[in-house]
Amino acid sequence: MKILAIEEDVEGVKAEDFTIEILKREAMRAWELQQKGIIRELSFDDDHNAILILEAESIAIAKAALDKLPLVQEKLVRFELRAMHPYNGYERLFEKE
Repeated sequence: MKILAIEEDVEGVKAEDFTIEILKREAMRAWELQQKGIIRELSFDDDHNAILILEAESIAIAKAALDKLPLVQEKLVRFELRAMHPYNGYERLFEKE
């Protein structure tokens, strides 16, 4: 299952809470998840929020993987997860009338 994960701000978190040490650990864990095929794409939006495309059997499994990220464990970020499904609108082009 393809899953979209959108980083959300956590109230009260300040820029200085993101230390170089935790950011290095975050990058290492994200790389590990990418090597396992869980993180398929990792990008930032214009506000520097992470946008991830994940591959997992379920939302629960994807959430469990993201919960191991240091920034999530330290409650500096959280993610909204949404299941993605293939577009099926092309079928309408081939419907019998």
